[in-house]
Formats: sequence, structure tokens, C-alpha cells
Amino acid sequence: MKATEVPEISGAFLFESTPYADERGFFCRTFDADVIRSVGLDPHAFVQDSVSRSVRGVLRGMHLRSGAGEAKLVRCSSGRIFDVVVDLREDSPTFLGRAFFELSGETQTTLYVPAGCAHGFQALSESADTSYRIDRPHDPSEDVTIAFDDPELAIPWPLPATSMSRRDREAPGLAEVLKQRKER
Repeated sequence: MKATEVPEISGAFLFESTPYADERGFFCRTFDADVIRSVGLDPHAFVQDSVSRSVRGVLRGMHLRSGAGEAKLVRCSSGRIFDVVVDLREDSPTFLGRAFFELSGETQTTLYVPAGCAHGFQALSESADTSYRIDRPHDPSEDVTIAFDDPELAIPWPLPATSMSRRDREAPGLAEVLKQRKER
């Protein structure tokens, strides 16, 4: 497993696995505490694992948490997704930086999203399973959502959004979310 910095988002990393494939399928390591530790992260900080299954075109995001935020490890365990991170940490050297990735079950690459960054993705395959490992228990009262189609973000979603939650459809724009965060 190899760690690579994401230049557009300070503190974000890609953890690239090396799947071993043969006639049975493949095997690879998807989490390695020593590799996580080598980039200055605490592997024991992650306290909750979740998984979502999405069909082609489903869009989830853009999500983040208020308060202390939430760091997460994101991996597409099956299928393919277009994954997006936006840096919303006002003290970050990459504030408002955006990064786009294709994560897939074939590569098993894991993305580390630092706390204070918005995250979202769209399923590109007929079905996509996305795994999340987060560093704080989920508290719905801290959920923040930004409009996926905000012109200021200009995210190049590869497919029309076929389905999304009501919360995602009705999310405020980036300017409104940044204003609300300053008022807190």
C-alpha cells in the first residue's frame, strides 16, 4: 500500500492498494495502520464504519459536518464512483480547492478526506458500494449539505443526477453555507 498526497487539498491522501489477481479473483490490503501512521494520521482515530450502495447516476453530496468536523477514509469497494472533495477550511492553504477522483472496486484505492472538507460522489457503474470509515460517531444534528450544482463549485459531474436525497436536492449554495458557518 502506498500513500500519495492530494495537492489540491492540504492534508488529503490517496492510499493505493496493490491487488493481487489470479484465476480466483483478487486479494489486497485496504487498511494498513503503519501506512496511515506514516503520513501523520492516527489509525486508531477511526471509530465507525459504514457502507452505501448506489445505482448508476445516484449523487450523494456535497456533505460535511459542523463543529469539529469529520475526517474520513472513503473507498469504492465494488463498482466505480466519481468522487469529489472541496476544502472548506478557511485557514487552509488550499481553501476552496477541489479534487476529483475515480475510485473503483478494481483498484481499491482509499481517499482520506480531512475534517472541514465537503465530500460527495456519483455512481458511475450499474451498482457501486462505497465504504466510509469516520473519526467521530455520526451526529445528524451536525450534518451540513451544499448544493451539488453550485456554480461556484463548478463540479463536472460526469452523468445527469438520476436520484438523490431530498436533503441533497434542497441544499443551499456554498455562499450561504460559508455565511452560516461564520455566524456560529
